[in-house]
Amino acid sequence: MGTDIMRLGISCIVAVGSNQEWLCNNSVSVLTGMLNYLKDNHINVTSVSRFYHTPAFPADSGPDFVNAALVIRTNLPHNDLLALFHRIEHDMGRVRERRWGQRTIDIDLISYGNQVLPDVETQAYWMELPLSEQMTMAPYQPIVPHPRLQDRAFVLGPLMDIAPQWCHPVLGQTIAEIYAATPQNLKDEVKPL
Repeated sequence: MGTDIMRLGISCIVAVGSNQEWLCNNSVSVLTGMLNYLKDNHINVTSVSRFYHTPAFPADSGPDFVNAALVIRTNLPHNDLLALFHRIEHDMGRVRERRWGQRTIDIDLISYGNQVLPDVETQAYWMELPLSEQMTMAPYQPIVPHPRLQDRAFVLGPLMDIAPQWCHPVLGQTIAEIYAATPQNLKDEVKPL
């Protein structure tokens, strides 16, 4: 059984978004191209949500986004997977000038199996950090599950397409339960293309 798990890899949830053209490609084309990059790097993409039109976050931080979510399987350790995501972002023209600024592509690791990384205490710190501090601070290490996924309809909406029964290992709630508690006005901003 352990060999089968290693052969199949770890199931991960990934959120992706774009709100900036790249080489004359619009955001939909950028996200489609990113899927090819993943496959070219031996990442097994098992599910892809619909693409959604969403307002930039925080408000007035740039053009609207196209967002989606994926389920992938990988044998890469989480740090190597994140390094691959950063390389793909770089190769696809992402420039990191300011936190939560415009970007050609954003690839976020939402979950890595059911692991909590680096630990529950660090996860809680970043989950509870006020928005004003989140806007200026970035963690120096991977925080998984993504510490703010429960606050973001633009992540939860696409996740409802592909992983509504995934249970957050810290909150103890499924995506469907978290989404149900999300204010309706935020859900209404997430529109399928």
